Amino acid sequence: MGIQHEQIQEPSAHVTPLKSRPDGTLYVATLYGNTLLLQTVDGEENPSRWKLTQQSGQLKLEWTDTHSGMPDTAELLAALEASFTRYPNQHQLNLVAPVGQADELLQSGVLLRNGNNHPIAYSELFWQQARIWLPSPQPYAFPSSYVFSQGRRHPLRPPKPAGIVYQRHIPWLDRTLSFRAVNIEYDLERFNRWMNDPVVAHSWGEQGDLAKHQTYLEGIAADPHTIGLVGCFDDEAFGYFEVYWAKEDRIAPFYDADDFDRGWHVLIGEPHFRGKPFVTAWMPSLSHYLFLDDCRTRRIVIEPRSDNYKMIRNLVKCGYANLKEFDFPHKRAMLSMLLRERFFVEQLWVPRDAVAMSISATPL
Repeated sequence: MGIQHEQIQEPSAHVTPLKSRPDGTLYVATLYGNTLLLQTVDGEENPSRWKLTQQSGQLKLEWTDTHSGMPDTAELLAALEASFTRYPNQHQLNLVAPVGQADELLQSGVLLRNGNNHPIAYSELFWQQARIWLPSPQPYAFPSSYVFSQGRRHPLRPPKPAGIVYQRHIPWLDRTLSFRAVNIEYDLERFNRWMNDPVVAHSWGEQGDLAKHQTYLEGIAADPHTIGLVGCFDDEAFGYFEVYWAKEDRIAPFYDADDFDRGWHVLIGEPHFRGKPFVTAWMPSLSHYLFLDDCRTRRIVIEPRSDNYKMIRNLVKCGYANLKEFDFPHKRAMLSMLLRERFFVEQLWVPRDAVAMSISATPL
């Protein structure tokens, strides 16, 4: 007699699937009651089934497709992301499933074993798995070799990336957020329009024509310590981000910069993306990207204008601590800092104000 699957409820209008991309494979995860369905987008007819339950504060993920062998690694990673996304306050998950490539998963920290030798997953470790959110994660850290730039000694930086560097589905928006490297030929006119927007110009002071902005972007492209990124929601560009290595940046003299500290600047060029729901998506995701990009990065810094109270409030909600005010030649700034340990232990990939939003959106 074949295996009889339990009946699952019909999807309701408020059920939002989650898209996950572990190891470059796109999965769609949907939760109906306690049944989690996972399906690749290549047209496979029968999605795999998992049972996701929460009892007495314990989260349990169980593989129920026992007739089809065992899940592969990418599928397991997608199931874990779906589980921790659905329950953003849970720190631990008990796994009941056959596990292939167990040694690799244990070595990478995806799974640990408890006192009874059963596999468990911790959100703090899981969300540090670059293979889920970075399309081209580096299998090893770039080797250390020290050089001097403008009198500052710092590690030689790796080659700059191209294309998409980070992508994550945001359940409370039901959109996929991505960051991609700037393509000057493709992005110049958009960048020029954004820089001449009055709101952006007030903060950046970089108004000008196409020639000026082409020179600006070419300067960023030639600077080994800075990377220009474009943020997109479902491939619609909404903002420009500059991420940099702090050791050789202008901020370094104002605090004890570590070799692998990162920092960032931002402008949101499209007005309809300037609301709170979008900030709760891109700000923690940018921090997440910088921590994933190099596992040696322990701190992220940012230096907004000290009178930019809205920005400073948003930073606090995303885990940044305001350390001090100081003076640049062009502005009085606030030094804000986010610790890697705090980000992952406190699960700040969902800002505090967005936790209720995330849950009420009934992701999956």
